[in-house]
Amino acid sequence: MKQFGVNAFQVSDTCYEVPGGQTYSSGSRSVEPDLSNAGYFWAAGAVTGADIGVDNIGTASLQGDLKQAYIFEKMGCTVNHNGRVLRVKGHPLHGVDVDMSDTPDAVPAVAVTAAFAEGTTRISNIGHLRVKECDRIDAVCSQLTKMGIKAVQGPDFMEITGGTPHGAVIETFNDHRIAMAFAVAGLRVDDIKIENPVCVEKSFPTFWQLFDAL
Repeated sequence: MKQFGVNAFQVSDTCYEVPGGQTYSSGSRSVEPDLSNAGYFWAAGAVTGADIGVDNIGTASLQGDLKQAYIFEKMGCTVNHNGRVLRVKGHPLHGVDVDMSDTPDAVPAVAVTAAFAEGTTRISNIGHLRVKECDRIDAVCSQLTKMGIKAVQGPDFMEITGGTPHGAVIETFNDHRIAMAFAVAGLRVDDIKIENPVCVEKSFPTFWQLFDAL
């Protein structure tokens, strides 16, 4: 709004004030991609060792899910933010301890990536994931367990110990983020089958076409 000449003020965490009598000015602006969805492609780079970039991301982006690229960096990846392209290149991964209270949509992708890392990854302060489209803590842990990965959960955390995942039929619980996160596992593991793949249409209708093009 400010870029187009309109001021808005944050009063509290849940309240904003927009004075009346303002007028938007015309102009040309680039709209960033949804970085929640960008994370599945960065995760693909992390687990395969490929160098995968997402275009049109400014260095001053205010989107909280920008953090997930740097979680992958903490796990051992190389992150390169050159111009407006943010790239993640995978290297041997290791477990990390991360607080993802402010990046809840990124948790499934990070958790699936952790299945391919050496050691244990602890993701904490995520109790609010239990009241998303599904209970995402239980959904992620149950499907990783199907793949032979040790996944322990608590009221507001999960711990994933990396190993050698095997194929499984992944139940999505009609949750787009579960489907897209476990698609990443299919890049490394044979016989990953995603039930109800059309659930991605909620947020990313072209996901499968773009993913197949990698």
